[in-house]
Amino acid sequence: MSNVPAELKYVDTHEWLRLEADGTVTIGITDHAQELLGDVVYVELPEVGAQLAEHAVAGVVESVKAASDVYAPIAGEVVAINEELVASPELANTAPYGEAWFFRVKPADANALDGLMDAAGYTDLIGA
Repeated sequence: MSNVPAELKYVDTHEWLRLEADGTVTIGITDHAQELLGDVVYVELPEVGAQLAEHAVAGVVESVKAASDVYAPIAGEVVAINEELVASPELANTAPYGEAWFFRVKPADANALDGLMDAAGYTDLIGA
């Protein structure tokens, strides 16, 4: 059974979003996504300073089963990436909502998270 924290927002491409106190948004892949992928062996992240369009490919996750794109759920400028995840991609399997965040963006629109799925909506989507 997938873990779906109530305080996060979600999109149908299986990324989660967390609004930080400084107005940036932290993005990662969901527990459900890492379960589908299996053992993650490689993560490619966007460059700091990159301008991401909403729904644009922002990175790649490779597992023993498959490679999958990671999408930018909102438009904005990449302000940080998780170098620890690049060095230890297996964190995506063990801590998808903690140590395994992927990148942070400064949203192009302050209301970018409005209208995204909440935990109940995402739970319904994945049938959990």
